[in-house]
Amino acid sequence: MAEYNIDLPLNNEVIEKLKIGDRVFLTGYMYTGRDAAHKRMIELINKEEKLPISLENETIYYVGPAPAKKGQIIGSAGPTTSYRMDPYTTSLMEKGLKGMIGKGRRSEEVIESIKKHKGIYFAAVGGAAAYISKCIKKRELIAYEDLGTEAILRIYVEKFPVIVAVDSSGNNIYK
Repeated sequence: MAEYNIDLPLNNEVIEKLKIGDRVFLTGYMYTGRDAAHKRMIELINKEEKLPISLENETIYYVGPAPAKKGQIIGSAGPTTSYRMDPYTTSLMEKGLKGMIGKGRRSEEVIESIKKHKGIYFAAVGGAAAYISKCIKKRELIAYEDLGTEAILRIYVEKFPVIVAVDSSGNNIYK
């Protein structure tokens, strides 16, 4: 197991060198999104309409951050259970999504999609929500404000800690 500092956005060269169990510290911009936002993006894809974000080489963090307290950029921002996004993942990867961050296992369909599209799934530590929120330096509302904490945000992170849970070859830390 190795340790890497990686700048976002991801690319195939970086993704292919990462292996399950590697510790990674991400710096750069990524998006947030959970079930409701994913469902809306799939509805747009099915209607052949434009998505609110370009997914090309992007990373989505499965989080619905708590509201920020006065003087904070964001509230507690721990990962949500990833399998809830599994029904939507393949379609989003077909649109260019490369990285996903959450917690817990992924379906075989998602793992096959990760292999096919040279993506990667990172696990964030569920009990470290307060620490993770300190890694988030900027936030910007992008879409679906009506979803509240589940809206799509563009966030800038510095040294955001994750572990490679499923690598681009389909190796799975949960097995």
